[in-house]
Amino acid sequence: MSDIEIRLLDESEARAAIPALAAVLSDCVEGGASVGFMQPYPPESAVAYWQGVAQSVAAGDTLLMVAEVEGRVLGTVQVGVAQMPNQPHRGDLKKLLVHRAARGKGLARRLMDAVEREAAARGKTLLVLDTATGSEAEAIYPRLGWERVGVIPDYAMWPEGGLCATTFFYKRIAA
Repeated sequence: MSDIEIRLLDESEARAAIPALAAVLSDCVEGGASVGFMQPYPPESAVAYWQGVAQSVAAGDTLLMVAEVEGRVLGTVQVGVAQMPNQPHRGDLKKLLVHRAARGKGLARRLMDAVEREAAARGKTLLVLDTATGSEAEAIYPRLGWERVGVIPDYAMWPEGGLCATTFFYKRIAA
Protein backbone atom coordinates (compact mmCIF):
# COMPACT_ATOMS: atom_id res chain seq x y z
CA MET A 1 0.00 0.00 0.00
CA SER A 2 2.34 2.68 -1.20
CA ASP A 3 -0.54 5.08 -1.88
CA ILE A 4 -1.29 5.75 1.82
CA GLU A 5 -1.86 9.36 2.80
CA ILE A 6 -2.05 10.35 6.48
CA ARG A 7 -3.79 13.68 7.08
CA LEU A 8 -4.76 15.84 10.04
CA LEU A 9 -8.32 17.06 9.48
CA ASP A 10 -9.73 20.47 10.29
CA GLU A 11 -13.41 20.92 11.16
CA SER A 12 -14.71 21.17 7.59
CA GLU A 13 -12.65 18.17 6.47
CA ALA A 14 -13.84 16.22 9.52
CA ARG A 15 -17.47 17.01 8.71
CA ALA A 16 -16.97 16.00 5.07
CA ALA A 17 -15.38 12.71 6.16
CA ILE A 18 -18.22 11.71 8.53
CA PRO A 19 -19.76 9.09 6.20
CA ALA A 20 -16.37 7.43 5.65
CA LEU A 21 -15.42 7.65 9.33
CA ALA A 22 -18.81 6.17 10.26
CA ALA A 23 -18.18 3.25 7.91
CA VAL A 24 -14.77 2.55 9.50
CA LEU A 25 -16.16 2.75 13.04
CA SER A 26 -19.10 0.51 12.16
CA ASP A 27 -16.79 -2.05 10.55
CA CYS A 28 -14.57 -2.15 13.64
CA VAL A 29 -17.47 -2.54 16.07
CA GLU A 30 -19.11 -5.19 13.88
CA GLY A 31 -15.72 -6.94 13.86
CA GLY A 32 -15.68 -7.11 17.66
CA ALA A 33 -13.65 -4.04 18.65
CA SER A 34 -14.52 -2.76 22.12
CA VAL A 35 -14.43 0.96 21.38
CA GLY A 36 -17.50 2.15 23.26
CA PHE A 37 -20.37 0.90 21.12
CA MET A 38 -22.55 -2.21 21.02
CA GLN A 39 -23.62 -4.45 18.12
CA PRO A 40 -25.44 -4.12 15.87
CA TYR A 41 -23.79 -0.85 14.89
CA PRO A 42 -24.54 0.21 11.31
CA PRO A 43 -22.74 3.25 9.86
CA GLU A 44 -25.76 5.52 10.33
CA SER A 45 -25.55 4.90 14.09
CA ALA A 46 -22.00 6.32 14.10
CA VAL A 47 -22.87 9.68 12.50
CA ALA A 48 -23.77 11.44 15.77
CA TYR A 49 -20.50 10.30 17.36
CA TRP A 50 -18.44 11.75 14.48
CA GLN A 51 -20.44 14.99 14.52
CA GLY A 52 -19.34 15.38 18.14
CA VAL A 53 -15.74 14.68 17.17
CA ALA A 54 -15.95 17.35 14.43
CA GLN A 55 -17.20 19.83 17.06
CA SER A 56 -14.28 18.89 19.30
CA VAL A 57 -11.88 19.41 16.38
CA ALA A 58 -13.45 22.84 15.77
CA ALA A 59 -12.95 23.76 19.42
CA GLY A 60 -9.29 22.74 19.25
CA ASP A 61 -9.85 19.98 21.81
CA THR A 62 -9.13 17.02 19.51
CA LEU A 63 -6.62 16.12 16.82
CA LEU A 64 -8.23 13.89 14.18
CA MET A 65 -6.03 11.97 11.76
CA VAL A 66 -7.12 9.78 8.88
CA ALA A 67 -5.36 7.23 6.73
CA GLU A 68 -6.53 7.29 3.13
CA VAL A 69 -5.76 4.72 0.48
CA GLU A 70 -6.52 5.87 -3.05
CA GLY A 71 -8.65 8.66 -1.55
CA ARG A 72 -10.71 6.32 0.65
CA VAL A 73 -10.62 6.71 4.46
CA LEU A 74 -9.65 3.32 5.87
CA GLY A 75 -8.23 4.32 9.25
CA THR A 76 -8.33 7.02 11.89
CA VAL A 77 -6.98 8.01 15.29
CA GLN A 78 -7.61 10.89 17.69
CA VAL A 79 -5.77 12.63 20.50
CA GLY A 80 -7.69 14.62 23.06
CA VAL A 81 -5.44 17.61 23.67
CA ALA A 82 -7.68 19.68 25.96
CA GLN A 83 -6.73 18.79 29.52
CA MET A 84 -7.16 20.11 33.04
CA PRO A 85 -4.84 22.99 34.04
CA ASN A 86 -2.44 20.65 35.86
CA GLN A 87 -2.09 18.39 32.78
CA PRO A 88 -1.17 20.64 29.84
CA HIS A 89 1.59 18.22 28.83
CA ARG A 90 -0.73 15.18 28.46
CA GLY A 91 -2.94 13.89 25.68
CA ASP A 92 -5.47 11.05 25.51
CA LEU A 93 -5.13 8.75 22.51
CA LYS A 94 -8.57 7.62 21.33
CA LYS A 95 -10.12 5.39 18.71
CA LEU A 96 -7.26 3.95 16.68
CA LEU A 97 -9.44 2.31 14.03
CA VAL A 98 -8.45 0.50 10.85
CA HIS A 99 -11.06 -1.04 8.55
CA ARG A 100 -10.75 -4.83 8.56
CA ALA A 101 -10.12 -4.82 4.80
CA ALA A 102 -6.99 -2.68 5.30
CA ARG A 103 -5.38 -4.33 8.32
CA GLY A 104 -1.84 -5.67 8.22
CA LYS A 105 -0.67 -2.99 5.80
CA GLY A 106 0.93 -0.56 8.26
CA LEU A 107 -1.91 1.95 8.56
CA ALA A 108 -2.01 1.78 12.37
CA ARG A 109 1.73 2.40 12.63
CA ARG A 110 1.62 5.30 10.18
CA LEU A 111 -1.37 6.85 11.96
CA MET A 112 0.30 6.51 15.36
CA ASP A 113 3.61 7.96 14.15
CA ALA A 114 1.82 10.94 12.63
CA VAL A 115 -0.47 11.67 15.56
CA GLU A 116 2.40 11.37 18.04
CA ARG A 117 4.42 13.92 16.00
CA GLU A 118 1.40 16.24 15.84
CA ALA A 119 0.77 15.98 19.58
CA ALA A 120 4.44 16.66 20.30
CA ALA A 121 4.31 19.74 18.05
CA ARG A 122 1.51 21.00 20.32
CA GLY A 123 3.67 20.58 23.43
CA LYS A 124 2.43 17.19 24.57
CA THR A 125 5.10 15.01 26.17
CA LEU A 126 2.94 12.18 27.51
CA LEU A 127 0.15 10.22 25.84
CA VAL A 128 -2.13 7.68 27.51
CA LEU A 129 -4.63 5.16 26.16
CA ASP A 130 -6.75 2.20 27.13
CA THR A 131 -7.72 -0.85 25.10
CA ALA A 132 -9.57 -4.10 25.59
CA THR A 133 -7.36 -6.71 27.24
CA GLY A 134 -6.79 -9.68 24.98
CA SER A 135 -7.84 -7.82 21.84
CA GLU A 136 -5.84 -7.63 18.63
CA ALA A 137 -5.38 -3.93 19.37
CA GLU A 138 -3.65 -4.62 22.68
CA ALA A 139 -0.77 -6.34 20.87
CA ILE A 140 -0.09 -3.30 18.66
CA TYR A 141 0.91 -0.76 21.30
CA PRO A 142 4.02 -2.42 22.81
CA ARG A 143 5.41 -2.82 19.26
CA LEU A 144 5.02 0.96 18.89
CA GLY A 145 6.92 1.76 22.08
CA TRP A 146 4.00 2.10 24.49
CA GLU A 147 4.44 0.97 28.11
CA ARG A 148 1.79 -1.21 29.73
CA VAL A 149 0.61 0.18 33.07
CA GLY A 150 -1.92 -2.38 34.20
CA VAL A 151 -5.32 -3.98 33.79
CA ILE A 152 -8.71 -3.15 35.28
CA PRO A 153 -11.08 -6.12 35.21
CA ASP A 154 -14.66 -5.72 33.93
CA TYR A 155 -13.99 -2.12 32.84
CA ALA A 156 -16.09 -2.22 29.66
CA MET A 157 -18.11 -4.57 27.51
CA TRP A 158 -17.41 -6.37 24.28
CA PRO A 159 -19.70 -5.07 21.51
CA GLU A 160 -21.51 -8.40 21.33
CA GLY A 161 -22.01 -8.37 25.14
CA GLY A 162 -20.06 -9.61 28.14
CA LEU A 163 -17.60 -7.76 30.33
CA CYS A 164 -14.00 -7.26 29.29
CA ALA A 165 -10.92 -6.08 31.10
CA THR A 166 -9.08 -2.98 29.94
CA THR A 167 -5.32 -2.48 29.68
CA PHE A 168 -3.84 0.99 30.14
CA PHE A 169 -0.70 2.22 28.34
CA TYR A 170 1.41 5.38 28.23
CA LYS A 171 4.15 6.74 26.00
CA ARG A 172 6.53 9.63 26.50
CA ILE A 173 6.99 11.66 23.34
CA ALA A 174 9.38 14.49 22.56
CA ALA A 175 7.87 17.95 22.34
